Amino acid sequence: MSHPEHRDYAGAKLGMWLFLFTEILLFGGLFLLYAVYLTRYPHEFAAGGRELDVVYGTANTIVLLTSSLFVAMAVTAIQQGRRRLTLGLLGGTILCAAGFMGIKYVEWSAKIHHGIYPGSAKLAAGAHGESVFFGLYYLTTGLHGLHVLIGGSVLAWVAVKVQRGLVTADEFVLLENGALYWHLVDLIWIFIFPLYYLIL
Repeated sequence: MSHPEHRDYAGAKLGMWLFLFTEILLFGGLFLLYAVYLTRYPHEFAAGGRELDVVYGTANTIVLLTSSLFVAMAVTAIQQGRRRLTLGLLGGTILCAAGFMGIKYVEWSAKIHHGIYPGSAKLAAGAHGESVFFGLYYLTTGLHGLHVLIGGSVLAWVAVKVQRGLVTADEFVLLENGALYWHLVDLIWIFIFPLYYLIL
């Protein structure tokens, strides 16, 4: 007969994977929409991509990859019962999340300042395909940014649980699920970055 904690662990993991599947469907739909419009407006999408700053996109990619490494190390650290190291690594992950949002804020601000945003006069006066490109860009990166905020908040909540001794080497499913969510946020960005910033 299986122990209740084993059933709880399996249930928590299954629930998380089902939730992640719905997230994949959501962003998968946006990527499918992107593909449909790309075939219709290939030149306008390429022109829109050239308006984006690859340096910002690359910096955010490095930041998120680093954060994924930190959170993976945090899971290993808690399994080893190293609470202080776990908290330090979670702190590093949350700092990376804040850094990502900071870079995104600077990037969006610059675009909006230059009149590049959905419904702007500049885009309305240009090719329709470019308006579609930037509409999708703001929708996709905005939704992803929301997920970064949620993920960072979840990991901060888990860190409090670690500090209070409620997430331990014997009971770490909360941290593991938080890390899984964070890895998905990172993975989605790995698709966003080339689609929008590296399009030729």
